[in-house]
Amino acid sequence: MPALRNTPIGIREDALGCGGRHGVRERDVGGDGTGRAAQAPEPDGSSAIPGHGVTLAEATRVWARIALLSFGGPAGQIAVMHRILVDERRWVGEARFLHALSFCTLLPGPEAQQLATYLGWLMHRTAGGLIAGGLFVLPGMVSIMALSVIYAAFGGTGLVGGLFFGLKCAVLAIVFQAVVRLGARALRNGAMRGIAAGAFAAIFVFDVPFPLIVLAAGRIGFAGTRAGTDIFRTGGHGGHGQADQGLPDADSLLGAGVPAHARPDPRWSLTITGTFLALWLVPVLALVAGLGPGHALADIAVFFSKMAVVTFGGAYAVLAYVAQAAVETYGWLQPGEMLDGLGMAETTPGPLIMVTQFVGFMGAFRAPGGLHPYLAGALGGLVTTWVTFVPCFLWIFAGAPYVEALRANRALSGALAAITAAVVGVILNLAVWFALHLLFAERVVLRPGLGLRLEWPVWASLQVSALGLSAAALVAVFRLRLGVIPVLAACAATGVALHFAGLG
Repeated sequence: MPALRNTPIGIREDALGCGGRHGVRERDVGGDGTGRAAQAPEPDGSSAIPGHGVTLAEATRVWARIALLSFGGPAGQIAVMHRILVDERRWVGEARFLHALSFCTLLPGPEAQQLATYLGWLMHRTAGGLIAGGLFVLPGMVSIMALSVIYAAFGGTGLVGGLFFGLKCAVLAIVFQAVVRLGARALRNGAMRGIAAGAFAAIFVFDVPFPLIVLAAGRIGFAGTRAGTDIFRTGGHGGHGQADQGLPDADSLLGAGVPAHARPDPRWSLTITGTFLALWLVPVLALVAGLGPGHALADIAVFFSKMAVVTFGGAYAVLAYVAQAAVETYGWLQPGEMLDGLGMAETTPGPLIMVTQFVGFMGAFRAPGGLHPYLAGALGGLVTTWVTFVPCFLWIFAGAPYVEALRANRALSGALAAITAAVVGVILNLAVWFALHLLFAERVVLRPGLGLRLEWPVWASLQVSALGLSAAALVAVFRLRLGVIPVLAACAATGVALHFAGLG
């Protein structure tokens, strides 16, 4: 039995399957000592087959397989990538995989999609990164778009309404599970717990915007680490010291060396940064200039562009802010509908942040501005996905060559550790916000002064069926330790049954 070790995101590596190499076909390697396959030169001096011997077509098939298997949130998605790329294909070694993962966890955005982009870029340059990262998003994008159309047409009625009622109860339990898991990893001392509590109070009681909470926590961690304190130390986050029991980098197809295209090149970095900034921001500026501020598509583009730079901690961390803005500021969603969207994202392949496509679809669908509502909704969903994921490619292509310098910066690591602690409080706020809107039909907003804003339930409006099914989901998650998909399926089926019984 392989030893249990912690990866940088807290996944046990026995679950990743790091110990076995069964079914792996041995390959001939070059004689340069790096473990790379011999290069096949072309007449013009270029190489159609990279030095590691994996063609882009072969890699595309592998990335498509990974994308179709990417259920279960980032932990499950990263486990799938590790099993296929390290254990089965032996493309990269254990240390290099964890190195890339550590870098991606430091970035805003979905770390699993960014990890796919990073490894695709390592193997086949920019084209490989675009294919790997794009395929990772594609199944979820198509699935969420189809489900959004169905939801817009039938979401509140009949069988579909009962189905989504059950999914909401399951998602509530899953979000509380995320709070517990992340808190166990990130809140290692009183200072970290204090930051988490402060973040929860700031967003739940004082209505402080999520980006300001991220900035404040980062400054605390940065300043504390610069002052010499160890309370923000991440405890080996991003290190390689325990990677020796997996596949050595030198025995992988990519080898232990740094590929030529992965070395820092300021000119290339400026070019790729300018290109992806243009791809990201020019459409946003065009929508704002052409449609004007206040149009749903323009507002969607601007709002989710802001979200793209502050989504530290993954989808759960930012969803409370997105949900509150979508309901209270823009009117894109009705209370509780974010839970429906998250249920879609939990049951389809791809990053959980794909739930934002549902938000963009519904926002434009309800304010089509002269377009057919379904066309406007589709455009809203696509705009949301574009401005959410184009920045992810930017972060990887511009930053990956400098990853070693980034990881060596202790003050930056301290800042990110403090941000992670704050994210725990923000996710707790998400769980409480979801619970209020799921369990109670009516709520009131209390403003006792001093900038306080507190949403409070009307106890007489408690929905007993939602309470009972949510409690059962919590027992299934925490006591029975059932997986996400069985809990979602059971709750969805129960929701349909309650609807036909007249209780849902």
